[in-house]
Amino acid sequence: MKIKNSEMKKIGFLINPVAGMGGKVALKGTDGQYERALELGAEPVAEKKAAEFVRALDLSEIMFFTAGGLMGEGLLKSTGTARYKVVFNPNNPTSAEDTKKACLMMLKAGVEMIVFCGGDGTARDVVSATGDKVPLLGIPSGVKMFSGIFALTPKTGADIVNRFPDLSIVKTEVMDIDEEEYRKGRLKTVIFAEAKVPLIPQKSQGGKWVSSGSDERNRKEIGRFLAEILSDDTLYLIGAGTTAKSILDELGLSGYTLLGIDALFSGRLIGRDLSERDILKLLEGHKKAKIIISPIGAQGFILGRGNQQFSPEVLRKTGTENIIIAATNAKLMMTKELFIDTGDMDLNRSFPDSVQVICGDCMAQRVKIQKPGQ
Repeated sequence: MKIKNSEMKKIGFLINPVAGMGGKVALKGTDGQYERALELGAEPVAEKKAAEFVRALDLSEIMFFTAGGLMGEGLLKSTGTARYKVVFNPNNPTSAEDTKKACLMMLKAGVEMIVFCGGDGTARDVVSATGDKVPLLGIPSGVKMFSGIFALTPKTGADIVNRFPDLSIVKTEVMDIDEEEYRKGRLKTVIFAEAKVPLIPQKSQGGKWVSSGSDERNRKEIGRFLAEILSDDTLYLIGAGTTAKSILDELGLSGYTLLGIDALFSGRLIGRDLSERDILKLLEGHKKAKIIISPIGAQGFILGRGNQQFSPEVLRKTGTENIIIAATNAKLMMTKELFIDTGDMDLNRSFPDSVQVICGDCMAQRVKIQKPGQ
């Protein structure tokens, strides 16, 4: 039966075209860094994530209200079947103000929900314009995604929209992160606002869990154990966070980047705050390489959030079997499953269904891995 426009879901749809471009080039965000990201060879990623989301939607039930050009119109037009109306025409290049103005026009058009494709910066701009007037849903494509407003993957975001409005609506936090401090290796987060989100269990991510310091001793145990298993002939690529970096503390090394990717070889730091290109160059000169990473708080993401420098090309060169995962017991209590979203479905499928996570001195727990499409 053909659905009348009046019976269709009225969904606001917005893409931040520059979101996520700073990831592979180690900018830790693209706010105010668009030109710099282009100079470093960054490529757009948001529209690809948005396309994954749209492909998984039941388009026959949706009337979109969107912004012009790269902010939504172009992708919806390319489907050939999506019904949409352009309610705002942005500048080129787009800005935070364009995001806010587009959202205000979507509200004026009477949308029931706004779906945006971006990261924490985009989430902050969206909620600053909409408040809690309608439910919001983020399709993850940024560098930083600590807020609880995001679906786990584009496909799970589509699952949520396909079931809307027959869902519970809950409130979650939108985090405000200072990108300038973040680039200096200092994570300063505050709850910027609360937003309403449609909820399906396991389909939207929790906010970042922040350590209270009670697991500091556990983290030192992990650092000692990792230091003991080092090989002098292996390049170690150390991911972000205090747990992954505990190995460097144990070795007495300083000057590392807490929120970046650093390289360790034969007991020395040979690279700091590496981009994807930097990592690939290092891999050319080392026959053996391993990656050491830790999950992001209660979200459980080990790849695809805040460490896009570990791109599919990097992961194929190192081998997925050469990834070491470490987490404190306190973090594992909050993280029942691990998640990956490398952006490459074949690569995602190559990961095992569960992995050992180092959680102490000669201690490990086996934790299940969730992959996009599961």
